[in-house]
Amino acid sequence: MKRALDEQYGGEEEVIGQITNMLLPLSQNKCCFSYFLLVLCTLLKQLPQANPGFNNSPFKFTKYSNAYMLVYIRESDKEKIICNVDEKDVAEHLRIRLKKEQEEKEQKRKEKAEAHLYTIIKVARDEDLHEQIGKNIFFDLVDHDKVRSFRIQKQISFTLFKNPIVLSMVFSVPRQEEVAKELGIPVQYQRFWLWAKRQNHTYRPNRPLTPLEEAQSVGHLREVSNKANNAELKLFLEVEMGQDLRPVRPPGKTKEEILLFFKLYDPLKEELRYVGRLFVKGTGKPTEILTKLNELAGFAPDEEIELFEEIKFEPNVMCEHVDKKLTFRASQLEDGDIICFQKPLQAGTVKCRYPVVPSFLEYVHNRQVVRFRSLEKPKEDEFSLELSKLNNYDDVVERVACHLSLDDPSKIRLTSHNCYSQQPKPQPIKYRGVEHLSDMLAHYNQVMITHYFRYIDELGHVHFGEWQTLLFTWLLCFCCSQTSDILYYEVLDIPLPELQGLKTLKVAFHHATKDEVVIHTIRLPKQSTVADVINDLKTKIFPLNEKIENINDQYWTLRAEEVCSKYLSLGTFIIHNIPEEEKDLGPQDRLIHVYHFMKDASQNQVWKFAFLSLGRPTYLQDSDVVSSRFQRRDVYGAWEQYLGLEHSDNASKRSYAANQPKLHQIVGRVVNLLKGVQA
Repeated sequence: MKRALDEQYGGEEEVIGQITNMLLPLSQNKCCFSYFLLVLCTLLKQLPQANPGFNNSPFKFTKYSNAYMLVYIRESDKEKIICNVDEKDVAEHLRIRLKKEQEEKEQKRKEKAEAHLYTIIKVARDEDLHEQIGKNIFFDLVDHDKVRSFRIQKQISFTLFKNPIVLSMVFSVPRQEEVAKELGIPVQYQRFWLWAKRQNHTYRPNRPLTPLEEAQSVGHLREVSNKANNAELKLFLEVEMGQDLRPVRPPGKTKEEILLFFKLYDPLKEELRYVGRLFVKGTGKPTEILTKLNELAGFAPDEEIELFEEIKFEPNVMCEHVDKKLTFRASQLEDGDIICFQKPLQAGTVKCRYPVVPSFLEYVHNRQVVRFRSLEKPKEDEFSLELSKLNNYDDVVERVACHLSLDDPSKIRLTSHNCYSQQPKPQPIKYRGVEHLSDMLAHYNQVMITHYFRYIDELGHVHFGEWQTLLFTWLLCFCCSQTSDILYYEVLDIPLPELQGLKTLKVAFHHATKDEVVIHTIRLPKQSTVADVINDLKTKIFPLNEKIENINDQYWTLRAEEVCSKYLSLGTFIIHNIPEEEKDLGPQDRLIHVYHFMKDASQNQVWKFAFLSLGRPTYLQDSDVVSSRFQRRDVYGAWEQYLGLEHSDNASKRSYAANQPKLHQIVGRVVNLLKGVQA
């Protein structure tokens, strides 16, 4: 049954549902069970609730489909199969697995029910900064989702949390030796800092906990430090190391001292890493700590270095040069600030892509790995390229052409990805039609944007308050917030700018004596005429002296001198030979078009001809003169009169080529009929 579902959905999409077995014993009652639930029901009541999954929506959402398996039971075996099942009837390995799953489920239920009684404490240490900066993160200091966390009852004081002996006795955490090993330091050498979110959306250590705060409960500390509605208390653990690299008691911090964190950038390797932290005097100058910074970086004590302050990274990167002659206070540095430093590049050294820290951070902030797919295979990733969101159109196609070993980048045409349907967008990206890569990857909800601005227009002169303005701004941002990392490409046979000056037409050629319909693709300038289409097609399928006419999908006859672009919205052009009987039409002959129409199938016992005018059929008798009902008018466009042919539609659903009407045969027969009537 699972294999059947995989075949139905191609094995590419997630299918959620239930498999229900229908037990149909040879008795009047019918039973069905869904997993462990057994109920009595009727087949007619149960089956219509199923969604068989015949849902051909192009959107890639999770499919919900229920599968039903019918099980027929002999009357003689009914008592053996429909019976009570005891625990001893279940295999031992299944009992163990079921018991384990029930225990895990009960534990999760209990934790969820008691979540309001606990606080999650996340502790970041220097080791976390060393491990994450330059690998997982580049901005700020740490990802709190990847640091050590503890689940502590809210009413417990923070002092008890710091004590591993009490912690192991009271809380559901490891024993004393394991906690000490995890934290790595004795209690008396620990100093915890509160984190604070700044107005520029950075998250930095703000101040150390006071002894009075440590005596308070964990829940109270969380409420004081974090105004957001969550149960997390985020802390930074400061540990001072002595000369023997063993932890020592942290010295008292004065208001004059500032805690700074330092990152080292190597422009040759394009690497950024965390090297440590220092307390500096607010009245001091960066020149006083250059020797210490060189020691942290492993440089010579007198090595010349440049300093930069990492200020923010959203929505844009801000990283400014630090004047080493100014004091830290004059440079507006405070607790938790980050200083990046590097060796200055000397003249004549190897040229670097990102020679200074700000340029590297700009690169990291804007870099985007894009997955490219061939437009012919929209489900398969062909290759990936690391690009910048600031790359312009020419930069992107040049990188793609280079990867494909293509000499002319203008032969690359790109198509954006639809985040909702998980398919290529209908229209490709025009040549230099977007400014940056970010515009190619952005998905705009055009419907919501249209309604948004329409509503704004309707409000007219209405004055918005602050909250209404924020609400509308948020809504507009939501409409434009979808971003993809997928682009589709295709390699053209001519440059894209030249192709955009042409119009591609699909022409269906119906041969006079063959059933085969051949589709031809023709490219012509947009100002070309129908005659140009015919002349181009003649060279492919017709002898030079053969006469043809052009008819579109709605069977409108076009002037040869009319411009093709006027009829581009009509779809595929249909071209066929003019039969011999049409070439010799007399003054009393009339070429007419035939429409099929149907009524109730029970009435279509025989075929009947009818004159169709303004949508109403008038049935023709054998003695009627057909040509008198049709007026000859030299008007180009849709025909006003048709000969209606009523018959039952017994044709099976076939492909385009096989299902097209053989128009030349119908017209030819009708012309012969008219000639016979006039004779």
